[in-house]
Amino acid sequence: MFLIDKPIARAGIALAAALLAGCSTTPTYPPAPERTGQVEWNYLIGPGDTVQVFVWRNPEVSGSFPVRPDGKMTMNLVEDLQASGKTPTQLARDIEKALGKYIQEPIATVIVGGGIGPFDQQIRVVGEAAKPQALNYREKMSLIDLMIAVGGLTDFAAGNKAYILRGGEGKQERLGVRLEDLLKGGDIAANVDMRPGDVLVIPESLF
Repeated sequence: MFLIDKPIARAGIALAAALLAGCSTTPTYPPAPERTGQVEWNYLIGPGDTVQVFVWRNPEVSGSFPVRPDGKMTMNLVEDLQASGKTPTQLARDIEKALGKYIQEPIATVIVGGGIGPFDQQIRVVGEAAKPQALNYREKMSLIDLMIAVGGLTDFAAGNKAYILRGGEGKQERLGVRLEDLLKGGDIAANVDMRPGDVLVIPESLF
C-alpha cells in the first residue's frame, strides 16, 4: 500500500477541480435573450453595393452605379456623392438635390442590389466556426440561421462557451450562447435572435 501525503492529495483534488471547471459547458456570461423584441432597423447602403437610379423622364442620367470602397458613388452629372450609411430613400433625396442644378424638379428612385451593407451592420463570426466570416444582417435573423451560413462548428469548438459581443463602443456586453446544445442536442430554446453589428465568438476547447 502506498501512502499519499495529505498536502499532495489536496493539491491533486484542487487540480482536478480546476480541470473540471475548465471543461464546464456553462457560459460565464449572462445568457443572450431568446427574443430581442422589435429591432428598429433600416437597411443602409454600404461599400460594394450597386444602386439602380431611376430619374423620372430623364433616362440619360439614370442607370446602375457601384458604391466605391470609400463609400461614394459617381453617376451621370453627379460625382463623388456620399452613398454609404444612407437608406435608399435618403440617397434618392440627395440625388434629387444634386441633379437640381441641371434638371428642373427631378424625381429619383433608388433600388439597391448586392445587399452588403456597411460594416457596422454586418454580423461577424470568429473562432472555431467551419467558415468564419462577416455576413450581412437580414431581418429576423437568428443564431441557427447564422450557424448554417458559416457551416457549423469545427471539431475543436467549445460551442457552449461561445458568446455574442453586442453594442457599440463603451457599452458593449457579452452574452453567452449554447451552440453545442443548439446544433448537436437540438435544443431549440438555445436559439436566439441576432442584431445588426453582433460579433459571435466561438472559443477553442482545451480538451
